[in-house]
Amino acid sequence: MANNAEEIKKFLRTRRDAVRPSQVGLPNYPGRRVPGLRREEVAQLAGVSVDYYTRLEQGRLTSASEGVILSIAEALQLTQAEKQYLRDLLRPQPRRSKDQAPQQQVRPDLLRMLNGLHDQPAFVLGRRNEVLASNDLLDALFTPFNHRPPGERNLLRWMLLDPAARSLYLDWAQVTSEVVGVLRAEAGRNPHDPQIAAFVAELRSVSPEFRTWWAERTVVERTWGTKRFDHPVVGRLDITYEALSLPGDPDQILFVYAGKTDHDLEKLRILASWYAESTPSPAAAGKDEETAPAQQEETGEQDSRHA
Repeated sequence: MANNAEEIKKFLRTRRDAVRPSQVGLPNYPGRRVPGLRREEVAQLAGVSVDYYTRLEQGRLTSASEGVILSIAEALQLTQAEKQYLRDLLRPQPRRSKDQAPQQQVRPDLLRMLNGLHDQPAFVLGRRNEVLASNDLLDALFTPFNHRPPGERNLLRWMLLDPAARSLYLDWAQVTSEVVGVLRAEAGRNPHDPQIAAFVAELRSVSPEFRTWWAERTVVERTWGTKRFDHPVVGRLDITYEALSLPGDPDQILFVYAGKTDHDLEKLRILASWYAESTPSPAAAGKDEETAPAQQEETGEQDSRHA
C-alpha cells in the first residue's frame, strides 16, 4: 500500500468524484467539469476552509481531529466502513518494523469447536485473508484448504485465481470485489505492514480484476449476509453467514455458515457425507504413503514410458 499521504489523496478524490451534487442538495447545473463534488463544495458541507480541505486532499496534511473526520465523512456520505478507513488513514501511527509479524495461530479450543460443527461450514481468517483453520464441511464447500501447504491457503488468492471458485459463486464478481474491499480496510488499519504490501503487489501483477477493484478504493467490513453457490456435488445452495471477531485475537475473524432453508441444510449434510466418503482418513493416507515407494518400484518401468 502507498504511504498515508498518497492514499489519503486518492481515497478522498475517488469518494468526492462518487458523490453527485443532487445527493447533497446542490444544483447540478450544465457545464460542470467534474462528475462529483468540487473541493470547495466538500469544504462548505464539512464546515472547514477550502484551503484546509485542499491541503488534506493533496496529502499535505496526514492527520485530523475526530470532529473534522466526521464532518468530512458526512459531506462525502461515507459508509461506516469508509469512515473508519478515513479515520485509520488520518490517525498518527508509529512505523512498524520491517520484520515479518509472527505467524498467526488458532487456539486449540477454537479448533475443537470448528471440528465439532458438522452441519455448518466454518473457518478462521487471518489479517491478510489467510485461512488459518477450517472444518471439513468448509473444505467440501470451497476447496481442501486443510490439505494445502500453509502458504497456499489464502481465500482471496483462491477466489481470484482458481477457475473453480468462479464457477462456485453465483455472484463471483460481487463477492470477490467485497473481499478486496475487506483487504483495503485491513491495509488502512496497518498501512506499514510489509506483508500486506507484498500481497497486494502480487495480486495486482496476476489479476486484472483485482487491479480494477483495488483502484476503486471501496472499503468493506465483514459482518453478516447471504451467499449463493452452484456446487458441483449438491447444486444450488444458499447459505447465511456471520463474521465474528474473536476476543483476545483481534486479527482473527471466525466465519460460520448455515443453510438458509431446511432444504439447504439437508444439502450441507449430503455434502458432508460425500466429503467423508471421498476423503481418505489421516491413518489411510499415512498407510498409502508407506506403500507408495514399493508400488513405485513395482511400476517403475511402466511409469518411465509415460514420463
